[in-house]
Amino acid sequence: MRYYPVRNSCAVPVPRELRPGEAFVVPNFELAEALIAYGADSARIAISQIDSSEVNYPGYTQVASNKQLAPVMPFCFDRSILIVLPTYNERQNLEAMVETIGTYLVADILIVDDNSPDGTGKLADQLSRQQKHVHVLHRAKKEGLGPAYLSGFQWALARGYQLIIEMDCDFSHSPWDLPRLVHRSGTADLVIGSRYVPGGSTQGWSRRRHLVSRFGNAYVSLFLGSSIRDWTGGFRCYRHELLARMNLESVNAKGYVFQVEMAWRARRLRAEICELPIRFSDRVQGQSKLGWQSIVEAITKVPRMYFQTTPSR
Repeated sequence: MRYYPVRNSCAVPVPRELRPGEAFVVPNFELAEALIAYGADSARIAISQIDSSEVNYPGYTQVASNKQLAPVMPFCFDRSILIVLPTYNERQNLEAMVETIGTYLVADILIVDDNSPDGTGKLADQLSRQQKHVHVLHRAKKEGLGPAYLSGFQWALARGYQLIIEMDCDFSHSPWDLPRLVHRSGTADLVIGSRYVPGGSTQGWSRRRHLVSRFGNAYVSLFLGSSIRDWTGGFRCYRHELLARMNLESVNAKGYVFQVEMAWRARRLRAEICELPIRFSDRVQGQSKLGWQSIVEAITKVPRMYFQTTPSR
């Protein structure tokens, strides 16, 4: 592996095109964020305080040629962390996701399964018996993304977790970006993994999906303001204190507009919100759960948020 060290902010370059077997190495998260904002791939950045050289650097390994780096040891922070993974027919992805999360971050995982007919819930129970940091919350039926996350958030708050992360189980959200979200939560109440800030992007999407996502965020911004670039992004890290103030019992969004409502509530509470650029990839296995019902819900619910109470901009 050949590394290109970046040791201070003055040395941050416009990233060169890395070849297989090459990566950047930086001493802290701040320099990593500077590189990513310029367009570098977060999967190809090693973050470590270990002194490095271009020839030999022991802190990371590469999963495969031209693939993401993996730290020798996962990042461990001094706060209790719970990752909420809602699942419905995710048996193909679940075990690999749990394993990959553990490669990058020391955290507990709560699998919230909506009685998946493909046996995801049974696999979740099996993983929970094998690994003490994995927990399972079974729900009777599929009610939508919002209720699943709310159940997970309430479970987390009741157990006093300091940071609560939400992410998809289909690898569209990159597990190697988890330490970035946790680090940034040191100065933000809500950290959003954003596709639409400098350095963010989407990969593997159809033209229709691009248009739906772009139109959706533009539509939300028209009513709720442009202070947030990626209103619908579902890769987030919340502080316990923020979720505890949100009156979760009154959240009623079921589909993807749930993400909009949660960000809108955070803004109304004057929370410190930060967007970190991510590369959002189309799911590896299974089918997308975005349907017209979610789109219609968003079209009708967003104006209601605006007229209910207009938050300060």
